[in-house]
Amino acid sequence: MKRANRILTVLIFVFLYVPMAVLIVASFNTGKDVTQFEGFTLRQYTRLFQDRTLLKLLGNSLLVSVLASFIATVFGTVASLGIYNLNPRLRKAAMTLTNIPMTNPDIVTGVSLSLLFVFVGTRMLGQRNSLTFWTLLIAHITFNLPYVILNVMPKLKQTDSSLRDAAMDLGCTPLQAFFKVTLHEIAPGIVSGAIMAFTMSLDDFVISYFVSGLDFVTLPVEIYSYTKKPLHPKIYALFTLLFLLILVLMVTMNLIQLRGDKKRAAAHSGV
Repeated sequence: MKRANRILTVLIFVFLYVPMAVLIVASFNTGKDVTQFEGFTLRQYTRLFQDRTLLKLLGNSLLVSVLASFIATVFGTVASLGIYNLNPRLRKAAMTLTNIPMTNPDIVTGVSLSLLFVFVGTRMLGQRNSLTFWTLLIAHITFNLPYVILNVMPKLKQTDSSLRDAAMDLGCTPLQAFFKVTLHEIAPGIVSGAIMAFTMSLDDFVISYFVSGLDFVTLPVEIYSYTKKPLHPKIYALFTLLFLLILVLMVTMNLIQLRGDKKRAAAHSGV
């Protein structure tokens, strides 16, 4: 049984990471044929950084991702605190409603948000071009919120309320106790939620495709148009850099969570 589990695990990692390995190798290939490695070169990366169009699209994606993840992290943390302070029955109902958007197909979310923005823009605000940068940003904040709440709520459940009460007994106001005690304890969850929101926003295509206008396009939406013709090798270099960025963020998130767990275990062992 253990041998079968190991084989299955290896197969899963092969299917997950071998395609990425092929992509990374192709980004350093001197030839355009991905099936044959003709030699090592950095030419594709040089061409990538000389392509102003792709760099502008990458900047658009980074701008939306940073803003959406920051705003979603702030709102998601506040929402988590509100949900945590509800009675158990309402808290369970609120978490169920929060989890629904994560299980909802992206195409359904994208189309519904697009219809909402068009209705509000044309009917209520009288705008001809109702899909803009702001609709894209609002959509990204919307689908990022559940991921932030998902990361912050477990940390809130692990907090020791006696520490907050002790801080208030020593003269801290409820707001001071929150910033000095509670916020410190849930910080790993907040950081993890922010990183997850950033990665989800950076690589989103489906929702962005339906809510973005012609004046502001993100990188995944533009790359979709490239799939209808042979990809230029510099796109492989771009994909490689994005993969490495996401990998670094995921490793950072796991390290932060591991560090927080070790601190919590040390604190409990000291008590």
